[in-house]
Amino acid sequence: MKISIVTPSFNQGQFIQRTIESIVEQRGEFELEYLVVDGGSTDSTLEILRRYEGKLSWSSERDGGQADAINKGLRACSGDVVAWINSDDVLRPGALQRVAEAFKHPSTQWLHGRCDIIDENDRTIRHLISAYKHWSCTRYSYSRLLTENFVSQMTVFWRRSLMDQVGMLDQELNFAFDYDLWLRFSTRYEFAFIDEATYFYRQWPGQMSHNQAKRFDCAMMIMRRFLEQNPGLVDPAKVHEAWAHTFVARGNSVWRGAEKSRTQALGFYVKALKESPLYGPAWRAIAKVALPDAAVRLVQRTIGDGV
Repeated sequence: MKISIVTPSFNQGQFIQRTIESIVEQRGEFELEYLVVDGGSTDSTLEILRRYEGKLSWSSERDGGQADAINKGLRACSGDVVAWINSDDVLRPGALQRVAEAFKHPSTQWLHGRCDIIDENDRTIRHLISAYKHWSCTRYSYSRLLTENFVSQMTVFWRRSLMDQVGMLDQELNFAFDYDLWLRFSTRYEFAFIDEATYFYRQWPGQMSHNQAKRFDCAMMIMRRFLEQNPGLVDPAKVHEAWAHTFVARGNSVWRGAEKSRTQALGFYVKALKESPLYGPAWRAIAKVALPDAAVRLVQRTIGDGV
């Protein structure tokens, strides 16, 4: 079995060597093809890439963004199974062997697994977030994936032939293009799940995924487009619940993030209640934002008992 991995990169000299080493040092019953598609870096990235010539292929030229770079790599690779690993994420030893074992089963068309979160110094952080995503992964349903993207991108591998069925990444999306692809995959096949943490997702100041407002806006657009293209695929009640969840999450990001707008946050919570009037998280969020602390505790206890 041949596994192809694409790494898009732009001025990631701080982290890319750690990523490269975690990939080229993988061992197991598979052939590895590794491509790095660089967007014209001006830092130490190209110097690092030259050190690994013979273990990977690379190119460096201006591109149309991350999705464009990934698509270039996916079109160029020749593996039976493909994936992309960003230039700051890390594979644990044995990760690709577990992928190869999973794809020995003909029914496996795409898979994902567990990951831990690390900071810029490789220290494990945000344990509760990792635990919550693991909990969500073990309780998969189609409507749950529509409600939130609990799939960790760096853990996803799929058969190359699946791209022939659903297409490449949407280069018009600056954010959440992975979520768009997972939804398209899920219309054809359910995923397999590797219930073992074999990857590290890196969070550090300044990375693209920190722009929560734009990520939510893209995710909502993707949801809307997906539902329009697949009418009747998801139960209407679950669709309303998915929108309610999304509006609450967007309101929380407004209230807790840099925007810190009470009015905007309340507006999103009201939209959530229009979708699902008894949606408890929306009422609790309204109480927390709109009422004094003592009243919040009273309302939360009441709602917690009654909803």
